[in-house]
Amino acid sequence: MQNFTFYNPTRILFGSGRIADLAREIPAKARVLITYGGGSIVKTGTLAEVKSALSGFTVFEFPGIEPNPSYETLMQAVELARRERIDFLLAVGGGSVIDGTKFIAAAIPFVGEPWDILAKRAKISSAVAFGSVLTLPATGSEMNNGAVITRRASNDKLAFSNALLFPRFSVLDPTKTFTLPPRQVANGVVDAFVHITEQYLTYPSDAKVQDRFAEGLLLTLIEDGPKALQEPENYAVRANLMWTATLALNGLIGVGVPNDWATHMLGHELTVMHGLDHAQTLAVVLPAMLQQRRAEKRDKLLQYAERIWGLRTGDENERIDQAIERTRQFFESLAVPTRLADYGISREAIPVLVEQLQRHGMVALGEHASFGLDDSRQVYELAA
Repeated sequence: MQNFTFYNPTRILFGSGRIADLAREIPAKARVLITYGGGSIVKTGTLAEVKSALSGFTVFEFPGIEPNPSYETLMQAVELARRERIDFLLAVGGGSVIDGTKFIAAAIPFVGEPWDILAKRAKISSAVAFGSVLTLPATGSEMNNGAVITRRASNDKLAFSNALLFPRFSVLDPTKTFTLPPRQVANGVVDAFVHITEQYLTYPSDAKVQDRFAEGLLLTLIEDGPKALQEPENYAVRANLMWTATLALNGLIGVGVPNDWATHMLGHELTVMHGLDHAQTLAVVLPAMLQQRRAEKRDKLLQYAERIWGLRTGDENERIDQAIERTRQFFESLAVPTRLADYGISREAIPVLVEQLQRHGMVALGEHASFGLDDSRQVYELAA
């Protein structure tokens, strides 16, 4: 196991009815800006519930944060927050809203061009405090300090992180996921699944605790992911999925072990250039990525085959093939297609995707920092 420092200050309020506890978590007399997305929280009554809990505060609203939140939209929120002297942000929604709110929190006090936070890794020396109410479990953004932001004008989708950008708290009420559309539920399962594999399917580092945690989370997704689609209001299922998605990317399973993230980087370009959902891109890229890199990931792929899919006997190469195919079949069983062709993307699109990777400096990816542009091209081709 590698040396590590683990730090996560986010307070989790888990369970039904926990929105009522919001007021205790926000500083008295705070001027609060509620950020959210397309309006589903209005229809379901979640926004009204949040505002009721914040009746003792001065509250403003900023709706319209998109999936794959855009810099252009978020800067409008920054301007509003500066104008109204906002000193606390509350993200109500899924990972995109929370990611966007992290950027808003960093950009409000930032001196200079806020895009530099992403494009130039400009130093973040302060950030407005924020919390979240999670309505779509998927990204783990509710308990980590990272975010991914898109600038539509230039076809850039870039990530950033900072220790100042952990949510102060996050409310996780599984009942708020009951009305999610099946596509969003399935996407959330795939997203969490790939977050786990990017930290697990690398090479052995004798980190038994992290491996067993990761395997338990994967098995939970395989068991409860389909149930969530079949039984939308099964509280136990939704609770387990919500907590699994949070644990998939709150830092716990990734400490002391090599991480990969190449699948995410290739996926980001598919979203920017072709508009695929983030989870759809991961479902396309991961099986091809595992196939292309099966030699360097061999030991962990065999462990994955045995512990996750029960493949213990026979030829090792066949077991790896079967494990990759089972992964693909699992995504497909959730109605998340796994081929570029399924989304109308032809092989002719691949050179532009590789050019995008080069432009963004994604030329030495993976756990060994040895996954180059030609490797990326091969993965896209295998995914066609």
